[in-house]
Amino acid sequence: MKIIVCIKQVPDTAARIRIAASGKEIVTSELTYVVNPYDEYAVEEALRIREKTEGEVVVISMGPDRVSEAIRTTLAMGADRGIHLRDSAFEGSDPYATSKLLAKVISGMEYDLILCGKQAVDDNASFVGPALAEFLGVPQATVITKLDLSADRKSITVEREVEGGKEVLELPLPALVTAQKGLNEPRYASLPGIMKAKKKEIKVMDAASVGMAPDEVGEKGAKQKLISLSLPADRKAGKVIPGEPAEAVKELVRLIREEARAL
Repeated sequence: MKIIVCIKQVPDTAARIRIAASGKEIVTSELTYVVNPYDEYAVEEALRIREKTEGEVVVISMGPDRVSEAIRTTLAMGADRGIHLRDSAFEGSDPYATSKLLAKVISGMEYDLILCGKQAVDDNASFVGPALAEFLGVPQATVITKLDLSADRKSITVEREVEGGKEVLELPLPALVTAQKGLNEPRYASLPGIMKAKKKEIKVMDAASVGMAPDEVGEKGAKQKLISLSLPADRKAGKVIPGEPAEAVKELVRLIREEARAL
């Protein structure tokens, strides 16, 4: 099977975020970047399918030079090759422009299955996977927690957690799914895998080689405009209720009813 995984490099979730003086971007000089956590589930699932069926796993990502580190990480996990969409013209692309760019690249490739993370933890848009499926005209299932490939390899059956239960869907291939926590447990890259990754191909593609016009990508191709960024307001300090438990509970109920107005 030929499997494509779309990944994004994001700031480490443990990093302290600071807003730049412009108010429209974050300070990146001190940030550590990682593969988007939900994308790791997508990569792992692709590798497990390939181990059962053979074939190829190709990882695609867009961004500046540092994104090659994220792609190399997935190659160390076991992916076969990578594609790095790198061009200054891509800067400022929103999820719509990103989806359109990915669709343009993938439409020229052979594939049976596309996997993405359910969302990127930096913008939480949850947009690229579904939009990519629409651009490509393939069936999709989002936020999956289980995937089974049919014996004839012509369809997949997936499970999604929904309120009050689980939803089971069958999709003909080719198809696209987005991965959720619980789908699997991503592997760590082994030392042999790290050494092999150094020799694996990462193909760099710019706007010209993709075949995208300048007004289709970057800020010109974006449907949304960033006005400003701001950090969440500081949380107010909690309130300690002294006294015996019975009296404290009465006071707590009063505060919830009269101050918080939650009852």
